[in-house]
Amino acid sequence: MGYERKKKVLLRPHGKLVWNVSLRSSGTDMGELTVSEVRRQMGATQEISTKDLKRLPSTSGNAVEELVATQAGVSTHNELSSQYNVRGGSFDENCVYINGVEVYRPLLVSSGQQEGLSVINSDMVERIQFSAGGFAAQYGDKMSSVLDITYRRPERHEGSASASLLGASVYDGFRAGKLSLSQGLRYKSNRYMLGSLQTKGEYDPSFLDYQAYLSLALSSRWSFDVIGYISRNRYHFKPKDRETNFGTMEDVKSFRVYFDGDEQDLFRTLFGATSLTGRLGERSTLTLGASAFTTKERETYDIQGQYWLDDTNTSEQLGVGTYMEHARNLLTSKTQSLRALYSFRSGEHYVQAGLQWKHEMVRENTREWEFRDSAGYSMPHTVDRLPLIYNLKSKQSVGSNRLEFFLQDTWRHEAATGIFSINYGARLSHWSWNGETLFSPRASIGFVPSANDNITIRLATGMYYQAPFYKELRDTTTVDGATLVELNRDIKSQRSFQVVAATEYKFRVAERPFKFTTEAYYKAQSRLNPYNVDNVKVVYYGRNEGSGYVAGVDFKVYGEFVPGTDSWISFSLMKAQMKLHGKTIPQPTDQRWNINFFFSDYFPGTDRWKMTLKMAFAHGLPFGPPHSGLERFAFRAPAYRRVDLGMSYRLLRQESAARRRAIGRNLRDAWLGLDCFNLLGISNVASYLWVTDISNQQYAVPNYLTGRLINARLTIEF
Repeated sequence: MGYERKKKVLLRPHGKLVWNVSLRSSGTDMGELTVSEVRRQMGATQEISTKDLKRLPSTSGNAVEELVATQAGVSTHNELSSQYNVRGGSFDENCVYINGVEVYRPLLVSSGQQEGLSVINSDMVERIQFSAGGFAAQYGDKMSSVLDITYRRPERHEGSASASLLGASVYDGFRAGKLSLSQGLRYKSNRYMLGSLQTKGEYDPSFLDYQAYLSLALSSRWSFDVIGYISRNRYHFKPKDRETNFGTMEDVKSFRVYFDGDEQDLFRTLFGATSLTGRLGERSTLTLGASAFTTKERETYDIQGQYWLDDTNTSEQLGVGTYMEHARNLLTSKTQSLRALYSFRSGEHYVQAGLQWKHEMVRENTREWEFRDSAGYSMPHTVDRLPLIYNLKSKQSVGSNRLEFFLQDTWRHEAATGIFSINYGARLSHWSWNGETLFSPRASIGFVPSANDNITIRLATGMYYQAPFYKELRDTTTVDGATLVELNRDIKSQRSFQVVAATEYKFRVAERPFKFTTEAYYKAQSRLNPYNVDNVKVVYYGRNEGSGYVAGVDFKVYGEFVPGTDSWISFSLMKAQMKLHGKTIPQPTDQRWNINFFFSDYFPGTDRWKMTLKMAFAHGLPFGPPHSGLERFAFRAPAYRRVDLGMSYRLLRQESAARRRAIGRNLRDAWLGLDCFNLLGISNVASYLWVTDISNQQYAVPNYLTGRLINARLTIEF
């Protein structure tokens, strides 16, 4: 049965006869069968689908981070940057792993224009796991989130090449016996996007990186993995002029400025990691690894601006003057680590333990100053000297060691009342710089009641710490415009006790799967190290002077709004308050509401046309005069509103063997894309330039982000 019938008639047979028969399978083509379901999240970590990465309208070139920024509880206020805030946390409170190895972000980057390509190459990603809070003990000492990236091991030869007005990338992966290799080369130049900024000039950014992941099966039980990464992000800018109108309909002001000078920045990064993984038995695994991360950063600029500030309604000249900004900032950071990870399965339990040693070295040589002149007088104005409004000099060197250990167990049990998944564990770490030892217990539980398996209930709690890195150590004190920098050896890790409660309900609409998720959270914070944010630059006080809390709730609807596609919409409410010097003030990331929308669609009856729509609406953040304390942050920036639309057309599709032979047997797909960035043409604010008149009155001139732009791209997959 299941084979074609063969029949042979023998006429007058005699002697010995041999008949060799080959039977062909007689299968019946039943057509395509699609089974769709929404993944159930039992723990604090969710898995994000990677199928939309290649056709995502990306402004920064970092598609993974932009996809993460659309999740519930996550927000961004700058499309030029890959940084994001999670539930009231700063950029530095997000932990990022690639194949179990922690990676770091540059320390001197102060604006989204300077940011290049992140370490994560989206072409090489197989799995994305993300947690916005309440994550397990296996992840490091950060207070807000974890992004865990796993690179894939190719099973066959595969690759892609893409090019657009913003850059190009090439990816190649193959498997030969026990060896698999994936590698990617990327180039990015956002000159086209920066041309839409209000500050006109010569933009010459150039971002280039190469990354490779090699995996070798030494035997049936042991494997050896290597990751290598090298990047060079260069930013050169020579401004010419700028004109900005701001204010209200009844009070419009005009700001014009002409520039001299330029800015030249260079960020170079080297990253390497090796690991040896072996199965010690049927139920246990041991991994030994080593990694090194090095970054050399240089930020230099000398820019002079001559400005006019006018009231357009009365033609009154409010201010005229000159300002000059200077910087010679050099920084080198090196991190080496050794780690061991052991896992063991026993019945319903999955036990993990890890030990890691890190050595960190940072050297900084910083020199910054700012001069302001208004109507022929320097600010601040004195009769006996020529002071600067801002002046900073720092030459520091830090070397330290960290020792970290974690132990956790995941117990999954099916009972008559339902399915339980319980994770509990703790982290123990010690830092040689200040002699601080941290103990971080964490636990979470997921429950699916047998009475209704469409409902999932989750609860997570724990003590989380923000272990200081170099920036948090810099104790900055400003007196009469002169900023002194000292390293605080008494600094402590910021602390946050967190509780996260969530419910998830699965349902179907028109036979398509959906799920509705609600998460409420509360963070009781102590030993806070206050900080100021300007664009993407974070400057800490360098002292544990504050306490506070973050409370909020996230709502998310996820499912197939269009059959065969994934879309979601999230709505978040949050309040982040801080008590500083006896005064209750909003935290720098106090964002009261946030809406993220991600929608996928295609034309009915064809898979050649696909559309991706990405929207972000985020409440404005507090801000105040530069080089001042958070107590003076009495203003709030306008809301961030942005819509990006991407259309993709499938140029060819190799359905038949004849077409594969005609075009090329290895060519699978070719897509032509057209993106419209900032579809609504909204002028979002990145930061403010403060102008001072002779009466010492300051005006906040908004620095707007990019306008509406069209981007064309071509992607070939083989």
